[in-house]
Amino acid sequence: MPNALPVALVTGSTSGIGAAIARRLSRDGYAVIVHSRSSVEAGQALAAELGNAAYLQADLAQEADRVRLVRAAIAVWGRLDVLVNNAGISQVIPHADLAAATPAVWQTLHEVNVVAPFRLIAEAEAALRASALQGRPGCVVNVSSHAGVRPKGASIPYAASKAALNHMTRLLALSLAPDIRVNAVAPGLVDTPLTASWTQAQQLWQEKAPMRRAARPEDIAQAVAMLVESNYLTGEILLSDGGLNLT
Repeated sequence: MPNALPVALVTGSTSGIGAAIARRLSRDGYAVIVHSRSSVEAGQALAAELGNAAYLQADLAQEADRVRLVRAAIAVWGRLDVLVNNAGISQVIPHADLAAATPAVWQTLHEVNVVAPFRLIAEAEAALRASALQGRPGCVVNVSSHAGVRPKGASIPYAASKAALNHMTRLLALSLAPDIRVNAVAPGLVDTPLTASWTQAQQLWQEKAPMRRAARPEDIAQAVAMLVESNYLTGEILLSDGGLNLT
């Protein structure tokens, strides 16, 4: 029987930004599908913590897993109203080291950061269109990066994959409207265990960003929640870097 609550699938949601998004949407009244590639225990624990939630495991580099994830997510409560494509991968390569950015690196990052979100949206399209029949458009939010907007980022292949994700967001906003809204959030530096040792970046945000700090995961979750709550915004790339882009 369909769930009375709207349902949100948040990929890569067992830690960091994804976990903050899952918690925020849960507080906002969504039943949440938590997902990860490998951290099963953390996913199950988060789903238990949230209460009205379920955990699903899938490797988004694999097409069969992408299809299985969306179908299983819809099957849990019989509906899907929001898809947050948060899962992504990165690789640190100096921009001047062209030889290190091998075809394998390009292919790996593109598959997870671009192809996987597109395929998840394609699989979820029918359910998201059905959601629109309840009176609100279905909603997709892609988690991108400021590296897709400015010539920055961990590596050129990573930045290019996020730029592709941004343009894909705009293209899908056109092709799926008005039943489905598609937006993206593009964070700059976010305080997570992964970035705790990035002293140069931390210093840059503290000294140069108008907000004088990096984002917290909850800041990005708030931006995602704002885009989810809107019934009107679509095709937007919400740069969320504390104003660093202004400097």
